[in-house]
Amino acid sequence: MSGGAKKPAWVIDKERARRASEKETVWLFGLHAVRDALVNPARQKLRLVLTKNAYDKLADAVDAAGMEPEIVDPRKFSVPIDEGSVHQGAALEVKPLNWGKLADVAISGEGAPLVVLLDRVTDPHNVGAVLRSAEVFGARAVIAPRHHSAPETGALAKTASGALERQPYLQVTNLADAMQELREMGYILLGLHGEAEMTVAEAVAEAGSRPIGLVMGAEGPGLREKTRETCDHLVRIPYPGGFGSLNVSNAAAVALYAVSQR
Repeated sequence: MSGGAKKPAWVIDKERARRASEKETVWLFGLHAVRDALVNPARQKLRLVLTKNAYDKLADAVDAAGMEPEIVDPRKFSVPIDEGSVHQGAALEVKPLNWGKLADVAISGEGAPLVVLLDRVTDPHNVGAVLRSAEVFGARAVIAPRHHSAPETGALAKTASGALERQPYLQVTNLADAMQELREMGYILLGLHGEAEMTVAEAVAEAGSRPIGLVMGAEGPGLREKTRETCDHLVRIPYPGGFGSLNVSNAAAVALYAVSQR
């Protein structure tokens, strides 16, 4: 760029976001989450803080990671995690995982041709539980918008109980664009909606062997209008009782099971 010409605002914003991403780190905590991150070769590990008791339980994983832990007094366990978090004397500072491009994961990723898309699900405990279910039922990825969704955090990792290290969690710029990209890859998109006429089982049977994307919204607001419009079908989980309502993580588990049975 010649002379004193200024960079366009979008270029400046993109560069700023890239610099912020490079500096971003996550503190994982809890014996299970820390152990799984330590033995994950794809995870960039920066700092490990342990009590003596936690080190005794994680010694093999610490050795495998080749890290030198900071052994601290349990009464002086000072790391930047939320007060009251059940850390079990173990905390690990890491870089967020990079799972690559949506197309690579959705087309040739491990597992069944099945993905879960989360529309503005911001509770890390719900997202962590969805990751666990996605791993159990062999989904290729859980996909969420980069903004207005639960980021990769220690609370999410602890709820995921290790699944965060193994189950791709892709955060995309625009969920509707990602949905359209999946449709172009041959995916059929099923949006969970309590008042839909078609059931999950009916839609899965109709889909045959096509790849499936299960689209789920947050409790309360549900799927946004644009998200609903981008789905191929809106589907519901039938409830034999008079009252039918599941939170998003339970609904995801039921829907994933239904797809796994085809």
